[in-house]
Amino acid sequence: MRFRYHQPIPNFYDIENPHHPKTTISNDFLNEFADIAVASGFVGLSYSKLSDEFKEEWDIDWDNIIILKYAMSDEILKMKPSDEKCKLMDLEFQEFGQKTFALADILREEGFKADLINPLDDRVSLRAIALQSNDAVITRSNMCMFKEGLNLGFFMIHTSIENLPFKEENELKWVEDYCSTCGVCIDRCPENAFDENEKFQRKLCTAHREGCSICINFCPFYIRGYDKVKKRYSRMKK
Repeated sequence: MRFRYHQPIPNFYDIENPHHPKTTISNDFLNEFADIAVASGFVGLSYSKLSDEFKEEWDIDWDNIIILKYAMSDEILKMKPSDEKCKLMDLEFQEFGQKTFALADILREEGFKADLINPLDDRVSLRAIALQSNDAVITRSNMCMFKEGLNLGFFMIHTSIENLPFKEENELKWVEDYCSTCGVCIDRCPENAFDENEKFQRKLCTAHREGCSICINFCPFYIRGYDKVKKRYSRMKK
Protein backbone atom coordinates (compact mmCIF):
# COMPACT_ATOMS: atom_id res chain seq x y z
CA MET A 1 0.00 0.00 0.00
CA ARG A 2 1.67 3.22 -1.11
CA PHE A 3 0.78 6.73 0.05
CA ARG A 4 1.63 9.86 -1.90
CA TYR A 5 2.40 11.78 1.27
CA HIS A 6 5.36 9.56 2.13
CA GLN A 7 8.63 11.42 2.14
CA PRO A 8 11.68 10.10 0.23
CA ILE A 9 13.90 7.79 2.27
CA PRO A 10 17.51 8.94 2.61
CA ASN A 11 20.25 6.58 1.42
CA PHE A 12 21.35 4.56 4.45
CA TYR A 13 23.77 2.11 2.81
CA ASP A 14 26.97 1.57 4.78
CA ILE A 15 28.48 -1.04 2.46
CA GLU A 16 29.15 -0.82 -1.28
CA ASN A 17 27.90 -3.44 -3.71
CA PRO A 18 30.55 -6.08 -4.53
CA HIS A 19 32.31 -5.75 -7.89
CA HIS A 20 31.77 -9.44 -8.67
CA PRO A 21 28.55 -10.36 -6.86
CA LYS A 22 27.68 -13.92 -5.97
CA THR A 23 24.55 -15.42 -7.48
CA THR A 24 23.88 -18.42 -5.25
CA ILE A 25 22.79 -18.31 -1.62
CA SER A 26 22.84 -21.24 0.79
CA ASN A 27 19.63 -22.33 2.48
CA ASP A 28 21.26 -21.77 5.86
CA PHE A 29 22.16 -18.16 5.13
CA LEU A 30 18.82 -17.43 3.50
CA ASN A 31 17.06 -18.78 6.59
CA GLU A 32 19.37 -16.71 8.79
CA PHE A 33 18.63 -13.62 6.71
CA ALA A 34 14.87 -14.24 7.02
CA ASP A 35 15.24 -14.65 10.79
CA ILE A 36 17.11 -11.34 11.00
CA ALA A 37 14.34 -9.65 8.98
CA VAL A 38 11.64 -11.00 11.29
CA ALA A 39 13.65 -9.99 14.36
CA SER A 40 13.81 -6.49 12.85
CA GLY A 41 10.01 -6.31 12.80
CA PHE A 42 9.10 -7.64 9.36
CA VAL A 43 6.38 -10.29 9.31
CA GLY A 44 7.74 -12.30 6.41
CA LEU A 45 9.55 -12.47 3.09
CA SER A 46 8.38 -13.26 -0.42
CA TYR A 47 10.35 -13.58 -3.64
CA SER A 48 9.63 -12.49 -7.22
CA LYS A 49 11.34 -13.70 -10.37
CA LEU A 50 10.45 -11.14 -13.01
CA SER A 51 9.67 -12.45 -16.46
CA ASP A 52 11.37 -11.15 -19.58
CA GLU A 53 8.02 -9.70 -20.70
CA PHE A 54 7.64 -7.87 -17.39
CA LYS A 55 11.15 -6.44 -17.59
CA GLU A 56 10.55 -5.25 -21.12
CA GLU A 57 7.21 -3.70 -20.19
CA TRP A 58 8.70 -1.71 -17.30
CA ASP A 59 12.08 -1.11 -18.95
CA ILE A 60 14.17 -2.66 -16.16
CA ASP A 61 17.14 -5.02 -16.29
CA TRP A 62 16.89 -6.73 -12.90
CA ASP A 63 14.81 -9.77 -12.08
CA ASN A 64 15.45 -11.31 -8.62
CA ILE A 65 13.40 -9.57 -5.93
CA ILE A 66 13.19 -10.01 -2.15
CA ILE A 67 9.95 -8.59 -0.73
CA LEU A 68 10.07 -7.52 2.93
CA LYS A 69 6.60 -7.24 4.46
CA TYR A 70 5.66 -5.30 7.58
CA ALA A 71 2.34 -5.00 9.41
CA MET A 72 0.99 -1.48 9.54
CA SER A 73 0.07 -0.49 13.09
CA ASP A 74 -3.46 -1.44 14.14
CA GLU A 75 -3.60 1.65 16.32
CA ILE A 76 -2.79 3.93 13.39
CA LEU A 77 -5.12 2.14 10.97
CA LYS A 78 -8.06 2.65 13.33
CA MET A 79 -7.49 6.41 13.47
CA LYS A 80 -9.73 8.68 11.44
CA PRO A 81 -8.14 10.28 8.35
CA SER A 82 -6.06 13.26 9.43
CA ASP A 83 -2.71 14.97 8.96
CA GLU A 84 -1.55 13.32 12.19
CA LYS A 85 -2.44 9.87 10.88
CA CYS A 86 -0.55 10.55 7.66
CA LYS A 87 2.51 11.65 9.64
CA LEU A 88 2.42 8.52 11.79
CA MET A 89 2.09 6.31 8.73
CA ASP A 90 5.07 8.02 7.16
CA LEU A 91 7.17 7.60 10.32
CA GLU A 92 6.39 3.87 10.23
CA PHE A 93 7.26 3.80 6.53
CA GLN A 94 10.59 5.58 7.17
CA GLU A 95 11.44 3.20 10.01
CA PHE A 96 11.03 0.09 7.90
CA GLY A 97 12.77 1.76 4.98
CA GLN A 98 15.88 2.22 7.14
CA LYS A 99 15.64 -1.41 8.24
CA THR A 100 15.51 -2.48 4.60
CA PHE A 101 18.76 -0.61 3.90
CA ALA A 102 20.34 -2.46 6.85
CA LEU A 103 19.20 -5.80 5.43
CA ALA A 104 20.57 -4.89 2.01
CA ASP A 105 23.90 -4.16 3.69
CA ILE A 106 23.91 -7.66 5.18
CA LEU A 107 23.54 -9.14 1.71
CA ARG A 108 26.23 -6.85 0.31
CA GLU A 109 28.61 -7.83 3.10
CA GLU A 110 28.09 -11.49 2.16
CA GLY A 111 29.03 -10.76 -1.46
CA PHE A 112 25.61 -10.31 -3.07
CA LYS A 113 24.41 -7.31 -5.02
CA ALA A 114 21.47 -5.74 -3.17
CA ASP A 115 19.65 -2.50 -3.99
CA LEU A 116 16.48 -1.06 -2.52
CA ILE A 117 13.79 -0.43 -5.13
CA ASN A 118 12.56 3.13 -4.64
CA PRO A 119 8.99 2.64 -3.32
CA LEU A 120 7.97 6.11 -4.53
CA ASP A 121 9.22 5.70 -8.09
CA ASP A 122 6.28 5.44 -10.49
CA ARG A 123 8.47 4.02 -13.25
CA VAL A 124 7.84 0.54 -11.87
CA SER A 125 4.87 -0.82 -9.93
CA LEU A 126 5.75 -2.56 -6.68
CA ARG A 127 2.26 -4.05 -6.64
CA ALA A 128 2.91 -5.61 -10.05
CA ILE A 129 6.20 -7.00 -8.76
CA ALA A 130 4.39 -8.40 -5.71
CA LEU A 131 1.97 -10.24 -7.98
CA GLN A 132 4.92 -11.75 -9.86
CA SER A 133 5.83 -13.52 -6.61
CA ASN A 134 2.73 -15.75 -6.83
CA ASP A 135 2.41 -14.94 -3.14
CA ALA A 136 -0.04 -12.02 -3.31
CA VAL A 137 -3.41 -11.03 -4.75
CA ILE A 138 -5.31 -7.78 -5.31
CA THR A 139 -8.52 -7.63 -3.28
CA ARG A 140 -11.77 -6.02 -4.36
CA SER A 141 -10.79 -2.86 -2.49
CA ASN A 142 -7.56 -2.69 -4.54
CA MET A 143 -5.34 -3.78 -1.67
CA CYS A 144 -2.30 -5.97 -2.27
CA MET A 145 -2.74 -8.85 0.17
CA PHE A 146 -0.36 -11.58 1.27
CA LYS A 147 -1.14 -14.52 3.57
CA GLU A 148 0.38 -12.60 6.47
CA GLY A 149 -2.36 -10.03 6.25
CA LEU A 150 -4.21 -7.28 4.45
CA ASN A 151 -2.64 -4.52 6.55
CA LEU A 152 0.82 -4.85 5.05
CA GLY A 153 3.31 -2.41 3.71
CA PHE A 154 6.35 -3.69 1.91
CA PHE A 155 9.80 -2.82 0.68
CA MET A 156 11.76 -4.60 -2.03
CA ILE A 157 15.39 -5.39 -2.73
CA HIS A 158 16.58 -6.44 -6.16
CA THR A 159 19.56 -8.73 -5.89
CA SER A 160 22.05 -10.88 -7.79
CA ILE A 161 20.77 -14.00 -6.00
CA GLU A 162 19.30 -16.31 -8.62
CA ASN A 163 18.27 -19.31 -6.51
CA LEU A 164 15.68 -17.70 -4.24
CA PRO A 165 12.66 -19.93 -3.43
CA PHE A 166 10.37 -18.58 -6.14
CA LYS A 167 6.81 -19.91 -6.24
CA GLU A 168 5.38 -21.39 -9.44
CA GLU A 169 1.70 -21.20 -8.46
CA ASN A 170 -0.41 -18.68 -6.55
CA GLU A 171 -2.36 -20.23 -3.68
CA LEU A 172 -4.30 -17.01 -3.10
CA LYS A 173 -6.28 -17.00 -6.36
CA TRP A 174 -9.41 -18.08 -4.49
CA VAL A 175 -9.46 -14.67 -2.77
CA GLU A 176 -10.72 -13.03 -5.96
CA ASP A 177 -13.77 -15.31 -5.95
CA TYR A 178 -14.37 -14.73 -2.24
CA CYS A 179 -14.15 -10.97 -2.68
CA SER A 180 -16.78 -11.11 -5.43
CA THR A 181 -19.26 -12.56 -2.91
CA CYS A 182 -18.44 -10.20 -0.05
CA GLY A 183 -18.68 -6.48 -0.82
CA VAL A 184 -18.12 -5.16 2.71
CA CYS A 185 -15.55 -2.69 1.39
CA ILE A 186 -18.10 -1.34 -1.08
CA ASP A 187 -20.79 -0.94 1.58
CA ARG A 188 -18.44 0.72 4.08
CA CYS A 189 -16.48 3.04 1.76
CA PRO A 190 -17.15 6.63 2.92
CA GLU A 191 -16.10 8.03 -0.46
CA ASN A 192 -18.22 5.68 -2.62
CA ALA A 193 -15.05 4.84 -4.51
CA PHE A 194 -16.71 2.16 -6.62
CA ASP A 195 -18.62 2.64 -9.85
CA GLU A 196 -22.04 1.26 -10.81
CA ASN A 197 -20.37 -2.05 -11.70
CA GLU A 198 -18.70 -2.20 -8.28
CA LYS A 199 -15.28 -1.56 -9.79
CA PHE A 200 -12.78 0.32 -7.64
CA GLN A 201 -12.10 3.94 -8.70
CA ARG A 202 -8.67 4.98 -7.46
CA LYS A 203 -9.25 8.69 -8.19
CA LEU A 204 -12.07 8.74 -5.62
CA CYS A 205 -10.17 6.87 -2.91
CA THR A 206 -8.59 9.09 -0.23
CA ALA A 207 -6.22 6.48 1.22
CA HIS A 208 -3.25 7.81 -0.73
CA ARG A 209 -3.72 11.43 0.34
CA GLU A 210 -5.67 11.44 3.63
CA GLY A 211 -4.89 8.04 5.13
CA CYS A 212 -8.39 6.54 4.97
CA SER A 213 -8.28 2.85 5.93
CA ILE A 214 -11.99 2.03 6.41
CA CYS A 215 -11.88 -0.76 3.82
CA ILE A 216 -9.05 -2.43 5.73
CA ASN A 217 -10.70 -2.10 9.13
CA PHE A 218 -13.93 -3.80 7.99
CA CYS A 219 -12.43 -6.43 5.68
CA PRO A 220 -12.91 -10.03 6.90
CA PHE A 221 -9.27 -10.75 6.07
CA TYR A 222 -8.21 -8.05 8.53
CA ILE A 223 -10.75 -8.88 11.23
CA ARG A 224 -10.51 -12.69 11.12
CA GLY A 225 -7.23 -13.36 9.33
CA TYR A 226 -6.42 -15.29 6.18
CA ASP A 227 -6.70 -18.83 7.56
CA LYS A 228 -10.13 -18.36 9.16
CA VAL A 229 -11.57 -16.73 6.04
CA LYS A 230 -10.20 -19.53 3.90
CA LYS A 231 -11.80 -22.16 6.12
CA ARG A 232 -15.13 -20.37 5.84
CA TYR A 233 -14.74 -20.11 2.08
CA SER A 234 -13.96 -23.84 1.82
CA ARG A 235 -17.15 -24.66 3.75
CA MET A 236 -19.16 -22.40 1.43
CA LYS A 237 -17.84 -24.29 -1.61
CA LYS A 238 -18.80 -27.75 -0.32
